[in-house]
Amino acid sequence: MSLIEKLTPEQEALIPVYREKWRAIALSTERIDREKAAEAVKSAYKIMDFDEPKILFYDSPYAVFKEFMLQLDNSFFNQKAYKFPEKLLFSIRDKIENKIINKELKIFLKQEIIVNSIRDICEIFAWILPKELDQSLYIFYERFDISIFNLNYISPELLVGDAICINFCISELKWNVFQQHWLILQNLIKNCGWIFPDKNIAIICDRPLHLRFDNQNRLHAEGEPAIEFTDGYSLYSYHGVTLPEKYGKIHPQQWQAEWLLSEENAELRRVLIQGIGYTRICEELQAIELDTWQEYTLLKIDADVDEESINLLKMTCPSTSFIHALRVPPNMNSAREAIRWVNWGIDSEEFGVQT
Repeated sequence: MSLIEKLTPEQEALIPVYREKWRAIALSTERIDREKAAEAVKSAYKIMDFDEPKILFYDSPYAVFKEFMLQLDNSFFNQKAYKFPEKLLFSIRDKIENKIINKELKIFLKQEIIVNSIRDICEIFAWILPKELDQSLYIFYERFDISIFNLNYISPELLVGDAICINFCISELKWNVFQQHWLILQNLIKNCGWIFPDKNIAIICDRPLHLRFDNQNRLHAEGEPAIEFTDGYSLYSYHGVTLPEKYGKIHPQQWQAEWLLSEENAELRRVLIQGIGYTRICEELQAIELDTWQEYTLLKIDADVDEESINLLKMTCPSTSFIHALRVPPNMNSAREAIRWVNWGIDSEEFGVQT
């Protein structure tokens, strides 16, 4: 395995190919093959010289946490677990880094392959601890002073960045780095969902039944869960923002502007505003008219809807009577001033055709 100072343009161009390959694997929604999943975990225990564990299967990580709460007192699962990523990855990482003699290239590989790949799907880590968990689980977390991020677990999303880097270095740079460790790591990612490893027990979770995203790869669904497991555990999300079920199960076209008056969470109010749109908001919340000019009307929402008052420029198309509203700064006092702001400082009379 030779030392390397620089990637060729051809090699660099292949990085997105490996990223997409492993992203698809990590975010698969196919049902796991329990036999293959159990064998992958047992092989990992064996290569680390641990005794073969008892394998348990659950439909979702949420179901595992509920079991933790019920069984912790009688030591069903004490979380004195071995750190799989460290034991499987560190030897491979060290060998790869030792062969990269250019510091800038080492930083590039870490940023471009590992960090960017994980960042692309890191919001998935919010699966298990949404804001509306059962109160009993909150009591559980407070009682034992733990959180999801302190529990020892393995997930495909956490391992995908390293998998891309290792796969790229082995296939494109022809590096031979602990092939047996690499094979086991691949099998864990490809054949398992979340894994909770313990000294004598390993819990394997099935994958989600559905994962839905917007065009920027943010969790997103309208009127249905963005993440859904076979046991019914679901998470609603709107362009990456976790929603309570009362909003998430309703399509944004049916969201009501009056909800803004009672919603205390600023981020959720922002999402509601985005989903409802200013045109409907000014109609449903009976905006106050401040000024008019030709087919333009400056309006104000006289209610505590956002962190600052909402001023809207309503535009009515003369030919179709279609109404459209845009938000303008709250210090606008005239419709014509708001028009200039919308037109980047140019008065609409300077246009040959008004917009």
